[in-house]
Amino acid sequence: MPKISAYIIAYNEAEKIKEAIHSVLWADEIIVADSGSTDNTAVIAESLGATVVQIPFEGFGNLRNETIKHCAHEWIFSLDSDERCTIETRDEIFSVIENKNSFDAYFVPRKNIFMGRWIKHAWGYPDYRQPQLFKNGAMKYTSEPVHEGYELLTDKPAGYLKNPIWQIAFRNLEEILNKANRYSTLGVEKLIQKKIKPGVGTTLRHAFWAFLKHYFFKGGFLDGFPGFVIALSNFEGVFYRYAKYLVQCDQKMKVPDSPPIDKPEKDSCP
Repeated sequence: MPKISAYIIAYNEAEKIKEAIHSVLWADEIIVADSGSTDNTAVIAESLGATVVQIPFEGFGNLRNETIKHCAHEWIFSLDSDERCTIETRDEIFSVIENKNSFDAYFVPRKNIFMGRWIKHAWGYPDYRQPQLFKNGAMKYTSEPVHEGYELLTDKPAGYLKNPIWQIAFRNLEEILNKANRYSTLGVEKLIQKKIKPGVGTTLRHAFWAFLKHYFFKGGFLDGFPGFVIALSNFEGVFYRYAKYLVQCDQKMKVPDSPPIDKPEKDSCP
């Protein structure tokens, strides 16, 4: 059977990394790409038998491309620290890599679990991201700092697995706020590259559309309160991305200079 490398990207994921690694213990090697975590992420990963490589964070696209360089085997399975492989997905992966007529890359469906329930609508099952199972050398990631794309380096199209993995994106509301803050900062670079004209109207239009898309058009309202929270978090993430861009571009919003102020001269005192 061809061998497979599983890689996991992580930064300060001490509470999640154990379960992620446990779900891919079937792989021939497990690579954890850490970007200078200040908690016990690296220690936990190494204690579970994973190989930890330190890669400075220069955007998710670059991070994934650099991680691939450390993968030694013919096939690669990409897993984020908030994702969990399932037994059914594992078995399907083995079936794929043993089949000589398989595609060179595969999308993997994801079941998003939030606030104790499967979110079927707001995040849109099957919620594919980039191909997560692929032959080593069959694809690379684009250089966007966040929500990176991919480029297939093969003539074959990408295939689709049937069995889903799980994604437990947020354990609590604080994690939602932290991610919205981090990703909105990274997203500013995308707006700069697209040369989008900043403005209050643009900011509100995109933010409200993010809410409407996830709550109404994707059917987030069918997911109950969790669906509303997800839609609202998307509003906040988009709003602060454009707001940060607006502040960065608008010189009027710069902090004014504050000259040094000495003691008054004696003859100027009343």
